[in-house]
Order: sequence, then C-alpha cells, then structure tokens
Amino acid sequence: MDPAGGGHGDDSDGCPEARAASAGPGPGSEPAPRRDPGLQPERTRLAWRRTTLACTVATVLAVRQAIHDGGTATGLTAAALSALIWLAFLGVAHRRLLALGTPRPERLPVRTAATATACAVVLAAVAVTVMF
Repeated sequence: MDPAGGGHGDDSDGCPEARAASAGPGPGSEPAPRRDPGLQPERTRLAWRRTTLACTVATVLAVRQAIHDGGTATGLTAAALSALIWLAFLGVAHRRLLALGTPRPERLPVRTAATATACAVVLAAVAVTVMF
C-alpha cells in the first residue's frame, strides 16, 4: 500500500483530468481552460429574477389577505406598504439586471445590496404582520 494513502502507486485517482491537473504546467502541456465569464452573470441574473418573483408573490398574497379580511385599515395599509416595497425592489432589480447585461458587469454597489436587503426584510415583516 502507498504510504500517502492512494493505494494506486501514483497521486492521481485514475481519471485523465486528475492526471492532467497533477502534471502541472510542464513542457508541452496546455494551461487549463478558463471559466466562461458569461456563466456567473447569468446565474446572478436568474437569482435576481427568482427573488423578484418571490417578492411579487408575497405582495400579491398580502393584497389578497387584505381584501379577504374585508378591507380593514390595517390590511389596506399593509397591502399598500407591500406594493411600495415591491416597486422599490423592482426598480433595484431592474437596474441590476441592466448592469448584468454588459460584457463585464460592475460589482454590486453596497447601496444597492443594502436597499435590496432592506426591501426583502421589510416585506417579510409586513407579511408576518398580515398573517397575524
């Protein structure tokens, strides 16, 4: 048995990718292919869309609950607040999606991240108050 614990007599696990990775940049070897830069912005774009969809569902449910309760002042206020928060988040998400459409998107500004987080937290708080 190999003292390193491999059991095969070499450092690779038997697959060609592992042998190529362990070989290093020797003579005649090609560097590893670089990651496609378009994948990360696409995943981020999809995450923003999912979050926007979740905020939309929460707002629709808040409005539905307010109407179902017979239109009390508290319910209507919560529905209006949910709609305002949703519009604010929609604006932030739209600006971010536009920024992600460029070839090299900029980093997410702290202000945008803080606004999106605040919208999500306040929307969750409103949803909890509407439920009880």
